[in-house]
Amino acid sequence: MDPQIHRQTLSRADVSALISGRDWTLSECVFDHADLSNLELDGVRFERCSFKGADFTSAHLENASFIGCRGAMANFTAARLGSTSWKSCDLNNARFTGANLTEAVFTGCKLTGADFSRSRHVGTTFIETTLASARLAGFSFRKQSLETLDFSHADLAGCDFRDAVLSECSLRDSHLVDARFDNADLRSADLGGLRLNDARRFKGAIISRAQAGALLAELGLKVI
Repeated sequence: MDPQIHRQTLSRADVSALISGRDWTLSECVFDHADLSNLELDGVRFERCSFKGADFTSAHLENASFIGCRGAMANFTAARLGSTSWKSCDLNNARFTGANLTEAVFTGCKLTGADFSRSRHVGTTFIETTLASARLAGFSFRKQSLETLDFSHADLAGCDFRDAVLSECSLRDSHLVDARFDNADLRSADLGGLRLNDARRFKGAIISRAQAGALLAELGLKVI
């Protein structure tokens, strides 16, 4: 049975000593503002932990699990987060700049203002997650089925949504310079604030009649 630590406030020294060479489950532990940079934490399971403002720069967290955790302003710059699982976590304004997020899965998370700039994100998946005001420039969602994602006010410059299905997603007032939506299904997406400055980026995309009317209204045209 994997060793467990429950309801403790842990420093860098504590974590380094406890984790080495073993698969731990840490439940309801507190790491707020701790320096956990460069530590090897592969496979660790974090349950309902708090690591607000913690520094995980260049930490090894491959195959780690985060369930019900609170990590606002946490710093995962250049961290190894491949195949990590994130469920019901509050990670508002967290930094994932330059992190390896290959095959990471975020489900039911709050990532408002999170920064994913320059991250490696092949196979990264978001499900029922808030990404409002997040920085996701260059992400590829091509051919993905996206469910209940809030991209409002997000930086989606250069993102690839070609052939994607956006179900109950919001693109309201998002930054879409050079984003591609060829053949995407946008019928249940919130397109508020969208302007068709370059209709070629939406070639073949599917929208509803109501959405078409709203987009034409943005251009100053009246639909009768």
